Amino acid sequence: MSESLLPKRFLFRFSVPCRYRQPIWTAEGSQLDASYQLPNIAELEDTPALLDFRMAWSETGLAFQTLVRGKRQPPWCRANRPEDSDGVRIWIDTRDVHNVHRAGRFCHQFLFLPAGGGNRLDEAIAQWWPINRAKEHPKAIAQGQVRLRSERLADGYLLDAFLAAEALTGFDPQEHPRLGFTYAVVDRELGELTFSAGSPMPYQEDPSLWATLELMR
Repeated sequence: MSESLLPKRFLFRFSVPCRYRQPIWTAEGSQLDASYQLPNIAELEDTPALLDFRMAWSETGLAFQTLVRGKRQPPWCRANRPEDSDGVRIWIDTRDVHNVHRAGRFCHQFLFLPAGGGNRLDEAIAQWWPINRAKEHPKAIAQGQVRLRSERLADGYLLDAFLAAEALTGFDPQEHPRLGFTYAVVDRELGELTFSAGSPMPYQEDPSLWATLELMR
């Protein structure tokens, strides 16, 4: 592979702060303000700023809010084809291990779609998804451990989600205050927008390519 084809983000290991918030989730969602916004590392590759990604933590779990702008078409989402749908994928390693290339039982992948559910295909969908080539999978999640709100906008959408601590195998902020983390907004119109190294690197299955979140108060 030519060096010119490598994403610039592949050349660095990133560590960014994730701020504490309590309560982290209410009846109105996470309501994360701009102080919870994660930096746009993709600026290293001159990627347009089409994404505002915010994240917070507490002992009860993780919340994130994703604002996607710049779309001219509604997102394409189908409950029976989540892996092909427009939406947000996130990967979390509750042990932040960067010296292995296959996911273990502390590694998680979640899919969040702004639409595609219900009879009218207008309900948001949240789903755990297995990581390809994983040596082990985390424990199964129960109903109610993942919450999701979605809002359609004229040029995009807003996703607001909460992952309960019980949905994250090994989540222990006191003993392990660093998380391996990356996200990808996958969109038929906008393409692929990732946090850490994106394609052609196999970030979808290789935890060594993920960044680090420092859980800070």
